[in-house]
Amino acid sequence: MTQVPLETDLDRLSRSPLSEEVTFLIARVSSLANAKANASLRELGLKVRSYSVLNLAASDLNPTQRELAHMLSLDPSQIVALVDELENAGLILREQDPRDRRQKVITATVEGEALLAEARERTQAAQAESLAPLTPEEQLAFRETMLRLAFNE
Repeated sequence: MTQVPLETDLDRLSRSPLSEEVTFLIARVSSLANAKANASLRELGLKVRSYSVLNLAASDLNPTQRELAHMLSLDPSQIVALVDELENAGLILREQDPRDRRQKVITATVEGEALLAEARERTQAAQAESLAPLTPEEQLAFRETMLRLAFNE
């Protein structure tokens, strides 16, 4: 006699009308991917948001706090807290913006860049795990679609 696998709550609820709503699906995928990435970054003392700030600070773009808030869709007060945390850890610096002396640009320190290299490896592994159900072609199409949606304001 073979046993029929039991249906899980998730299996049952995944057939609800909510699962037909793209906004819900995007939020669920984001939540699952963020959880994997946060778990991968935990040992480094980072989370997806602080990793994102550090990543942008290490770029040659010299973002201001205002630009970080806009890019990450966060309230400026949340950016201040993230920048304070990373600055106190010696990972980033606030420097005068040569384009506008009233503003500060956020740059990574040598220590921040070293930590970012490890964090990048970990987030890429978490991303690969999150996208594993998709073929390489589907992963590329998914990324391109998300890129269009993310920056189509």
